[in-house]
Amino acid sequence: MRTNTLWNLFGLLVAMAMVVSACGQVSTQPAVVETQPAVVETQPAVVETQPAVVETQPAVEQPTEAPTSETVGSFQIPEIEDGKFNVAMVLIGPHDDGGWSQAHYEGLDYVEKNVSNVHTSYIENVPEGADSEQIFRSLARKGFNLIFGTSFGFMDPMEIVASEFPDTIFIHISGFKSNGENFGNLFGAMEDMKYLAGMIAGARAKLDGNPKLGYMATFPIPEELRLGNAIALGMKKTCPECTMDVRWINTWHDPIIEKEAAASLFDAGAQVVFTGADTPAVADVAQEKGKWGVTYDWAGSCKVERCLTAPYWNWGPYYAQITQGVIDGTYTPGWDYFDADTGSLGLFGLMEGEELTAGMKDLPPEVIQLVRETLDKMLKGEFTRFDVFAGEIKDNKGNVIVPAGEKMQQADLDQFPPGAPGLECSYCMYWWADGITSELPETGG
Repeated sequence: MRTNTLWNLFGLLVAMAMVVSACGQVSTQPAVVETQPAVVETQPAVVETQPAVVETQPAVEQPTEAPTSETVGSFQIPEIEDGKFNVAMVLIGPHDDGGWSQAHYEGLDYVEKNVSNVHTSYIENVPEGADSEQIFRSLARKGFNLIFGTSFGFMDPMEIVASEFPDTIFIHISGFKSNGENFGNLFGAMEDMKYLAGMIAGARAKLDGNPKLGYMATFPIPEELRLGNAIALGMKKTCPECTMDVRWINTWHDPIIEKEAAASLFDAGAQVVFTGADTPAVADVAQEKGKWGVTYDWAGSCKVERCLTAPYWNWGPYYAQITQGVIDGTYTPGWDYFDADTGSLGLFGLMEGEELTAGMKDLPPEVIQLVRETLDKMLKGEFTRFDVFAGEIKDNKGNVIVPAGEKMQQADLDQFPPGAPGLECSYCMYWWADGITSELPETGG
């Protein structure tokens, strides 16, 4: 009994010591003190006996130990790496969208792996307009040396922010603006590959006995008219009787809307449908309907049997070239528009190491030969975007747009009439080529 009593008293003392010890930890957690004032008031001596604990750990408040993350809306701004050349990319869609954004993301990854002493970061799903302006400003303020913006609607926000940060280089993909100093324009002649894809699609529709194509366009901007016209010009080379319908979907990335628009074009009679949007939805719908889809942007987008082909981008080597040039001080931002001879453009099923797709294998041999010969000339620099848009070209009303012996110039390819001041266009890009059955879109101009 005595023994039990002693053990009970000992246990009680231990328990009281534990309580005191637990209360004594309050001083190391100042945020907790504010939420439990009653505990502090009942143990004033404990709080006063350990002031040194707080003073001996100033490192907790140092930014290097606990950096303050910056956010803009729902977007977190990535950190730079000291001692490295920091490159950021702003994406309109998810980095793994199976199309446009994924092609850019893989290009950025190529830079990380192939340019020494470079750190890369990206922000995805950034909407065009005012929201993107804050993103670009925050990236520049954070200390990124080179910033890529990958959508047409980032152009004006990037131009504004570039004027505020003259020591940061901004490269805008698509669009048409540059200040010739730290804000540059970059794009490539995808019309080359769309032209070849149009040749293939025309031959496919003709072989299937249904000379109708469809084009699922995104927004009414010069780029989308240029690419649609390139498809139609190629189509007419292999199928003079073919026609093409156009539907506007007013989005870059929306798999549901893309599928609905593709289905609408197929149901309206199209045998082959092209997309100008970011996902492979058009090929998935083609697979369901037993017709043909032409995907876009990314080589990996053409996976299903009913994917006829895919014009795609290979951004990595060109991004690496620009990055190294900025580091070396040899690259000046301006109007940088590359052609097929750079190796940055491809047509799935016809590039080195690729096999003809199922939809190409039974096309007439003379068609495949024509496409291969034209592609070879493009890769050698002997056939460029200006040859795609060489006269005579007529619109779908019978009007001569480009006379025989003439060629469109860059200002014509990039702009609606009359063009920007100092960059006026002669022929401009506000017309539909012969064979397109749709009316011109409203441009808001």
